[in-house]
Order: sequence, then structure tokens, then C-alpha cells
Amino acid sequence: MSVIDRLADLRARVRGAVTTPDDPGWDDARQAWNLAVDQHPSVVVEAADADDIAATVRFARENGLQVAVQGTGHGAAARGGDLEGAVLLRTSSMRGVTVDPERRVARVQAGAQWGDVARATAPHGLVALHGSSHDVGVVGYTLGGGLGWLARKHGLASSHVTALDVIVPSGQRVEVTDSSCPQLFWAMRGGGGSFGIVVEMEFALFPLREVYAGALLWPAERAGEVLRRWRDVAERFPDDVTSIGRLVHFPPFPTVPEPLRGRRMVLVEAASLLGEEETAALLQPLRDLGPEMDTFTTSPAEVLLSLHGDPPEPVPGMGGGTMLAELPDAAIDAVLELAGPESGSPLLGIEFRHLGGALGRTPEGAGALSSLQGRFAAYMVGMVTGPEAAAAIERHIAITQDGLAPWSTGGAYLNFTEAPTDAGNAFGTTTVRRLRDIAEAIDPDRVMRPNHQVRAY
Repeated sequence: MSVIDRLADLRARVRGAVTTPDDPGWDDARQAWNLAVDQHPSVVVEAADADDIAATVRFARENGLQVAVQGTGHGAAARGGDLEGAVLLRTSSMRGVTVDPERRVARVQAGAQWGDVARATAPHGLVALHGSSHDVGVVGYTLGGGLGWLARKHGLASSHVTALDVIVPSGQRVEVTDSSCPQLFWAMRGGGGSFGIVVEMEFALFPLREVYAGALLWPAERAGEVLRRWRDVAERFPDDVTSIGRLVHFPPFPTVPEPLRGRRMVLVEAASLLGEEETAALLQPLRDLGPEMDTFTTSPAEVLLSLHGDPPEPVPGMGGGTMLAELPDAAIDAVLELAGPESGSPLLGIEFRHLGGALGRTPEGAGALSSLQGRFAAYMVGMVTGPEAAAAIERHIAITQDGLAPWSTGGAYLNFTEAPTDAGNAFGTTTVRRLRDIAEAIDPDRVMRPNHQVRAY
């Protein structure tokens, strides 16, 4: 059967759009949210429903192709643009969300974004363990663990998944729970996308209507004293407070508030479940440093999706992270030398997320990623404006990671890893062996091409 005949067969099987390199709209169809990733699959399928997903998987198997799934494409850089021999299966049109306020659970479709969830849960006074941006896909974020603003209190989002509706690599649709498919249920909660395609995901919600949250901002020249003070204060925070220390070079864009446009700043962001009075006492040592701006206030819980100030629309970016056992003065000095305001670094930002609390404990019945080891997670990012900028950003991410290496745990958090990595760095030898055994059993023909592999391809 010719290529044309095969594609005609695929179009006959699915309701959603099928786009090839010869079709109008090809560039739009293959574009990830991260505009710096130039994806070149063999064909793109925009799934309309679960039947489309199953049909696409079966088509790929029959024709010796792989399937790369993408809801939004925030993490597409980890997989790279070379998708030759793969169907890029887009789930972005499947964005349904239902909420059961009595059971305190939400069930979402494959392409749902966190903004969709927040709009559905807020009227019930409930919140999910979402990340820091409204347009990040729920499924990809959660399969990779899910580190958000309530993580020190409740842990990783993947630990609170209650059920998965999955198209496995054979094309069969399977309900995956702890009782029906315990091995697969374990693997998919934090183990990534090597095991099948999520059609629907169900997860726990938590009562929360308001949160005391905001940011304190100073000129970047004060970064050393601010980051040191924040580190000391954060280590005394109870689990109810999650915080981030950041260096940011705000781009000179109209979407950036005028007082910050083009400036280099050091920020401390935090979200607290304790209320204003108790949290204010915890933040006072930071306020004693006289921030230029103080945005803390009591707001509806959904404000957490905009607190971090992530870009409101697709951008070309490159990022990378590392996990830190500690953040001593020497580590802060190293970062300021390599990426501070006088360094000439092309990075737009570097942040340290305070871990610990529930993130350091293994909950009962946890999945493949049960906790995050270390006290801080570092993440660096730059905006790509061309090939030279991309090379410079990649180099400076590596330089900054190397500079922090003396304090690294040696581990990795896959949602902060935007390059191919050894899965052993994220999970450890025993867990990786188990994940590989499950992947080999469920996908011996290697139909799945996830962002992060648990097996060598």
C-alpha cells in the first residue's frame, strides 16, 4: 500500500484532522507551545475523542510508526524536533472537565489545561494540585510528577491521581486503578508517558477558596542578601507555605508591567494556607529588607495560576534544572557570578523552589515518583531569538548547572528537564528497573515515543 493510500486509510479511521507535510496548515499543526522546538513528525493527528486515539495507535502499529502524544507542547524540547517515523498525536481539542464536589475529585480529558480545571473547581471551593501556569496540560504535568504551589502541604500531583482511562500501545482501552491494573497505575503516576495514552484522568481536589499569596521584589543588585535571607526564612516555613526565590530579567515587552519592563530583579514568591496575620509574621524578616514592591494579598485560590507570571501565550524558550541537597552561601555566590546582573548571562531567569514538607515524604500507595529528594529545585530559562541565542542559552544553562554541581543531589525532576536524560537520575536504579520491565511488557514494539524515555531507543 502506498503512503497516499495509507494516509487515506488513516483519515477514514478518525474524526479529527489529519495533516501531512504537503497539506495547508502543516506548520501550525506541528507547532508545540514552545516555539523554539521545530517538530518534524511524519503526520499529525488532532484527536477528536478516545476512538481517534485508539485508531491512531492501531494505525501506527500496523505501519511501523511510533506515536508521540502532545497536549500543549510545553515540554516538547525534551523529545526534540526529530520525530521522523512518528505520528504526532495532538489531544488539545479534548478539554472536558467534570467535578464531583461530594467525592472531591475532578475527571479531565486528555487535552485539558489547568485553567480549565480551575474554572470548574472554584465555584465549589475546591482546588487541584496544579502548576504555575493556566495553559499547561494537566495530563503531561501530572504524569511527570507535578510540582505546584501546594506541594509542600500535599506533595506531588501524581500521588493524588485516583484513576486513569488509558489507550495502551496495543490500541486497547483500559481503566487503570490500583485494583484493576496496579502495576500500570504505579508506573504512570510520575513515571512519564512510556506506557500508554491517557484519555481521561481522575484526581483528588482539596478545599480552598482563598490563599494569601504574592511576591516581594528588589533590584537585582541586592540578590545576594535577599536570596540568603529567603533561604534562611524558608527553611523555617511550615508545610503550609510554599515559596520560590528568583532572579529575573524582565523582557521589554508590552505585556510586562511598566515598572518592571526591561529590569533585572530578585523576587521572593510565596503561597500560604495560613492566612494573612500568621503568614505576615513569617515574611517579616524579608519585609525588613525593604522590598521595592510587595504584592501579597488574600485572593481567590485561582490566583495561583498567575502568581509566577509565566508567559500568557506561546514563546520560544530553553530551560533546564537541577536538584540541590542544600543552598549554602557558596551556591548563591556561584549563581550570581554565573547568571547574576553583572554576569552577561543570556538567561532570563533562574529560580530556586523550596522543597521539603510533604515533597520529602513517601505517601502510602505512592506511584513511581513518590517524593523529591533535596531541599531545593533549581530551574534556568532563556528566550530563544535565533540560532546564536539558542547556542548561548544552552551553554549558559550547562555552565550554571555545572556551577551548582557541588550541591546537587545528582538527581533530576523530569518536568524541569528539557533535554534527554538518563531515567536513573530521576528515579533510582530499583524504580527504573521496574519501570523498564513494565514498559517492555506493555509496549514490546516500542510504539510510544514519550518526552522522556525509561528505555534506550
